[in-house]
Amino acid sequence: MVDIKSIFSKYTDYSLNKDYIITISIKDQKLSLFKNYEEIQNYKISTSKYGEGSKKDSNKTPLGSHYIKEQIGSNADIFTIFKNRMPTREITKVIKDQVTTEEDIISTRILWLSGLEEGKNKGLNIDSYSRFIYIHGTNEEGMLGKKASHGCVRMSNSDIINLCNRDICSALVYISS
Repeated sequence: MVDIKSIFSKYTDYSLNKDYIITISIKDQKLSLFKNYEEIQNYKISTSKYGEGSKKDSNKTPLGSHYIKEQIGSNADIFTIFKNRMPTREITKVIKDQVTTEEDIISTRILWLSGLEEGKNKGLNIDSYSRFIYIHGTNEEGMLGKKASHGCVRMSNSDIINLCNRDICSALVYISS
């Protein structure tokens, strides 16, 4: 069990959202949302099929403390496909079967993460923000609960909307193996 109060206390110098904290368990493929240190919601997710790590171009999910630096797509329709963080006019078809495709479609909403730990997920060649690490919707909803992404944290399209309907910008995000 992650001690979120002690993790949050390490970053009092930052202007983090004091209401919400997100923990991501790679082992359990679960994202937990806390409000005022009380767990209020759990979501099934998918992290990298390539494992954990922070190296640039590794397609691995970075560990450690991050925060939500940007929320993108607040007014986009559900299933909207994003390219370069911009909504397209395309709508993704959701795959409910346990099938992976070559394309890593980003859909519905994007929460862009920035690392807080210098030398671990922040800095040259390991920076989560520069690596474009997101929490986002996916077309491969049948793969949620299994490692299947290309480094990001995938959620169902309805779950990412549910999460983004809260004031979670600048919230701490702690990713553990």
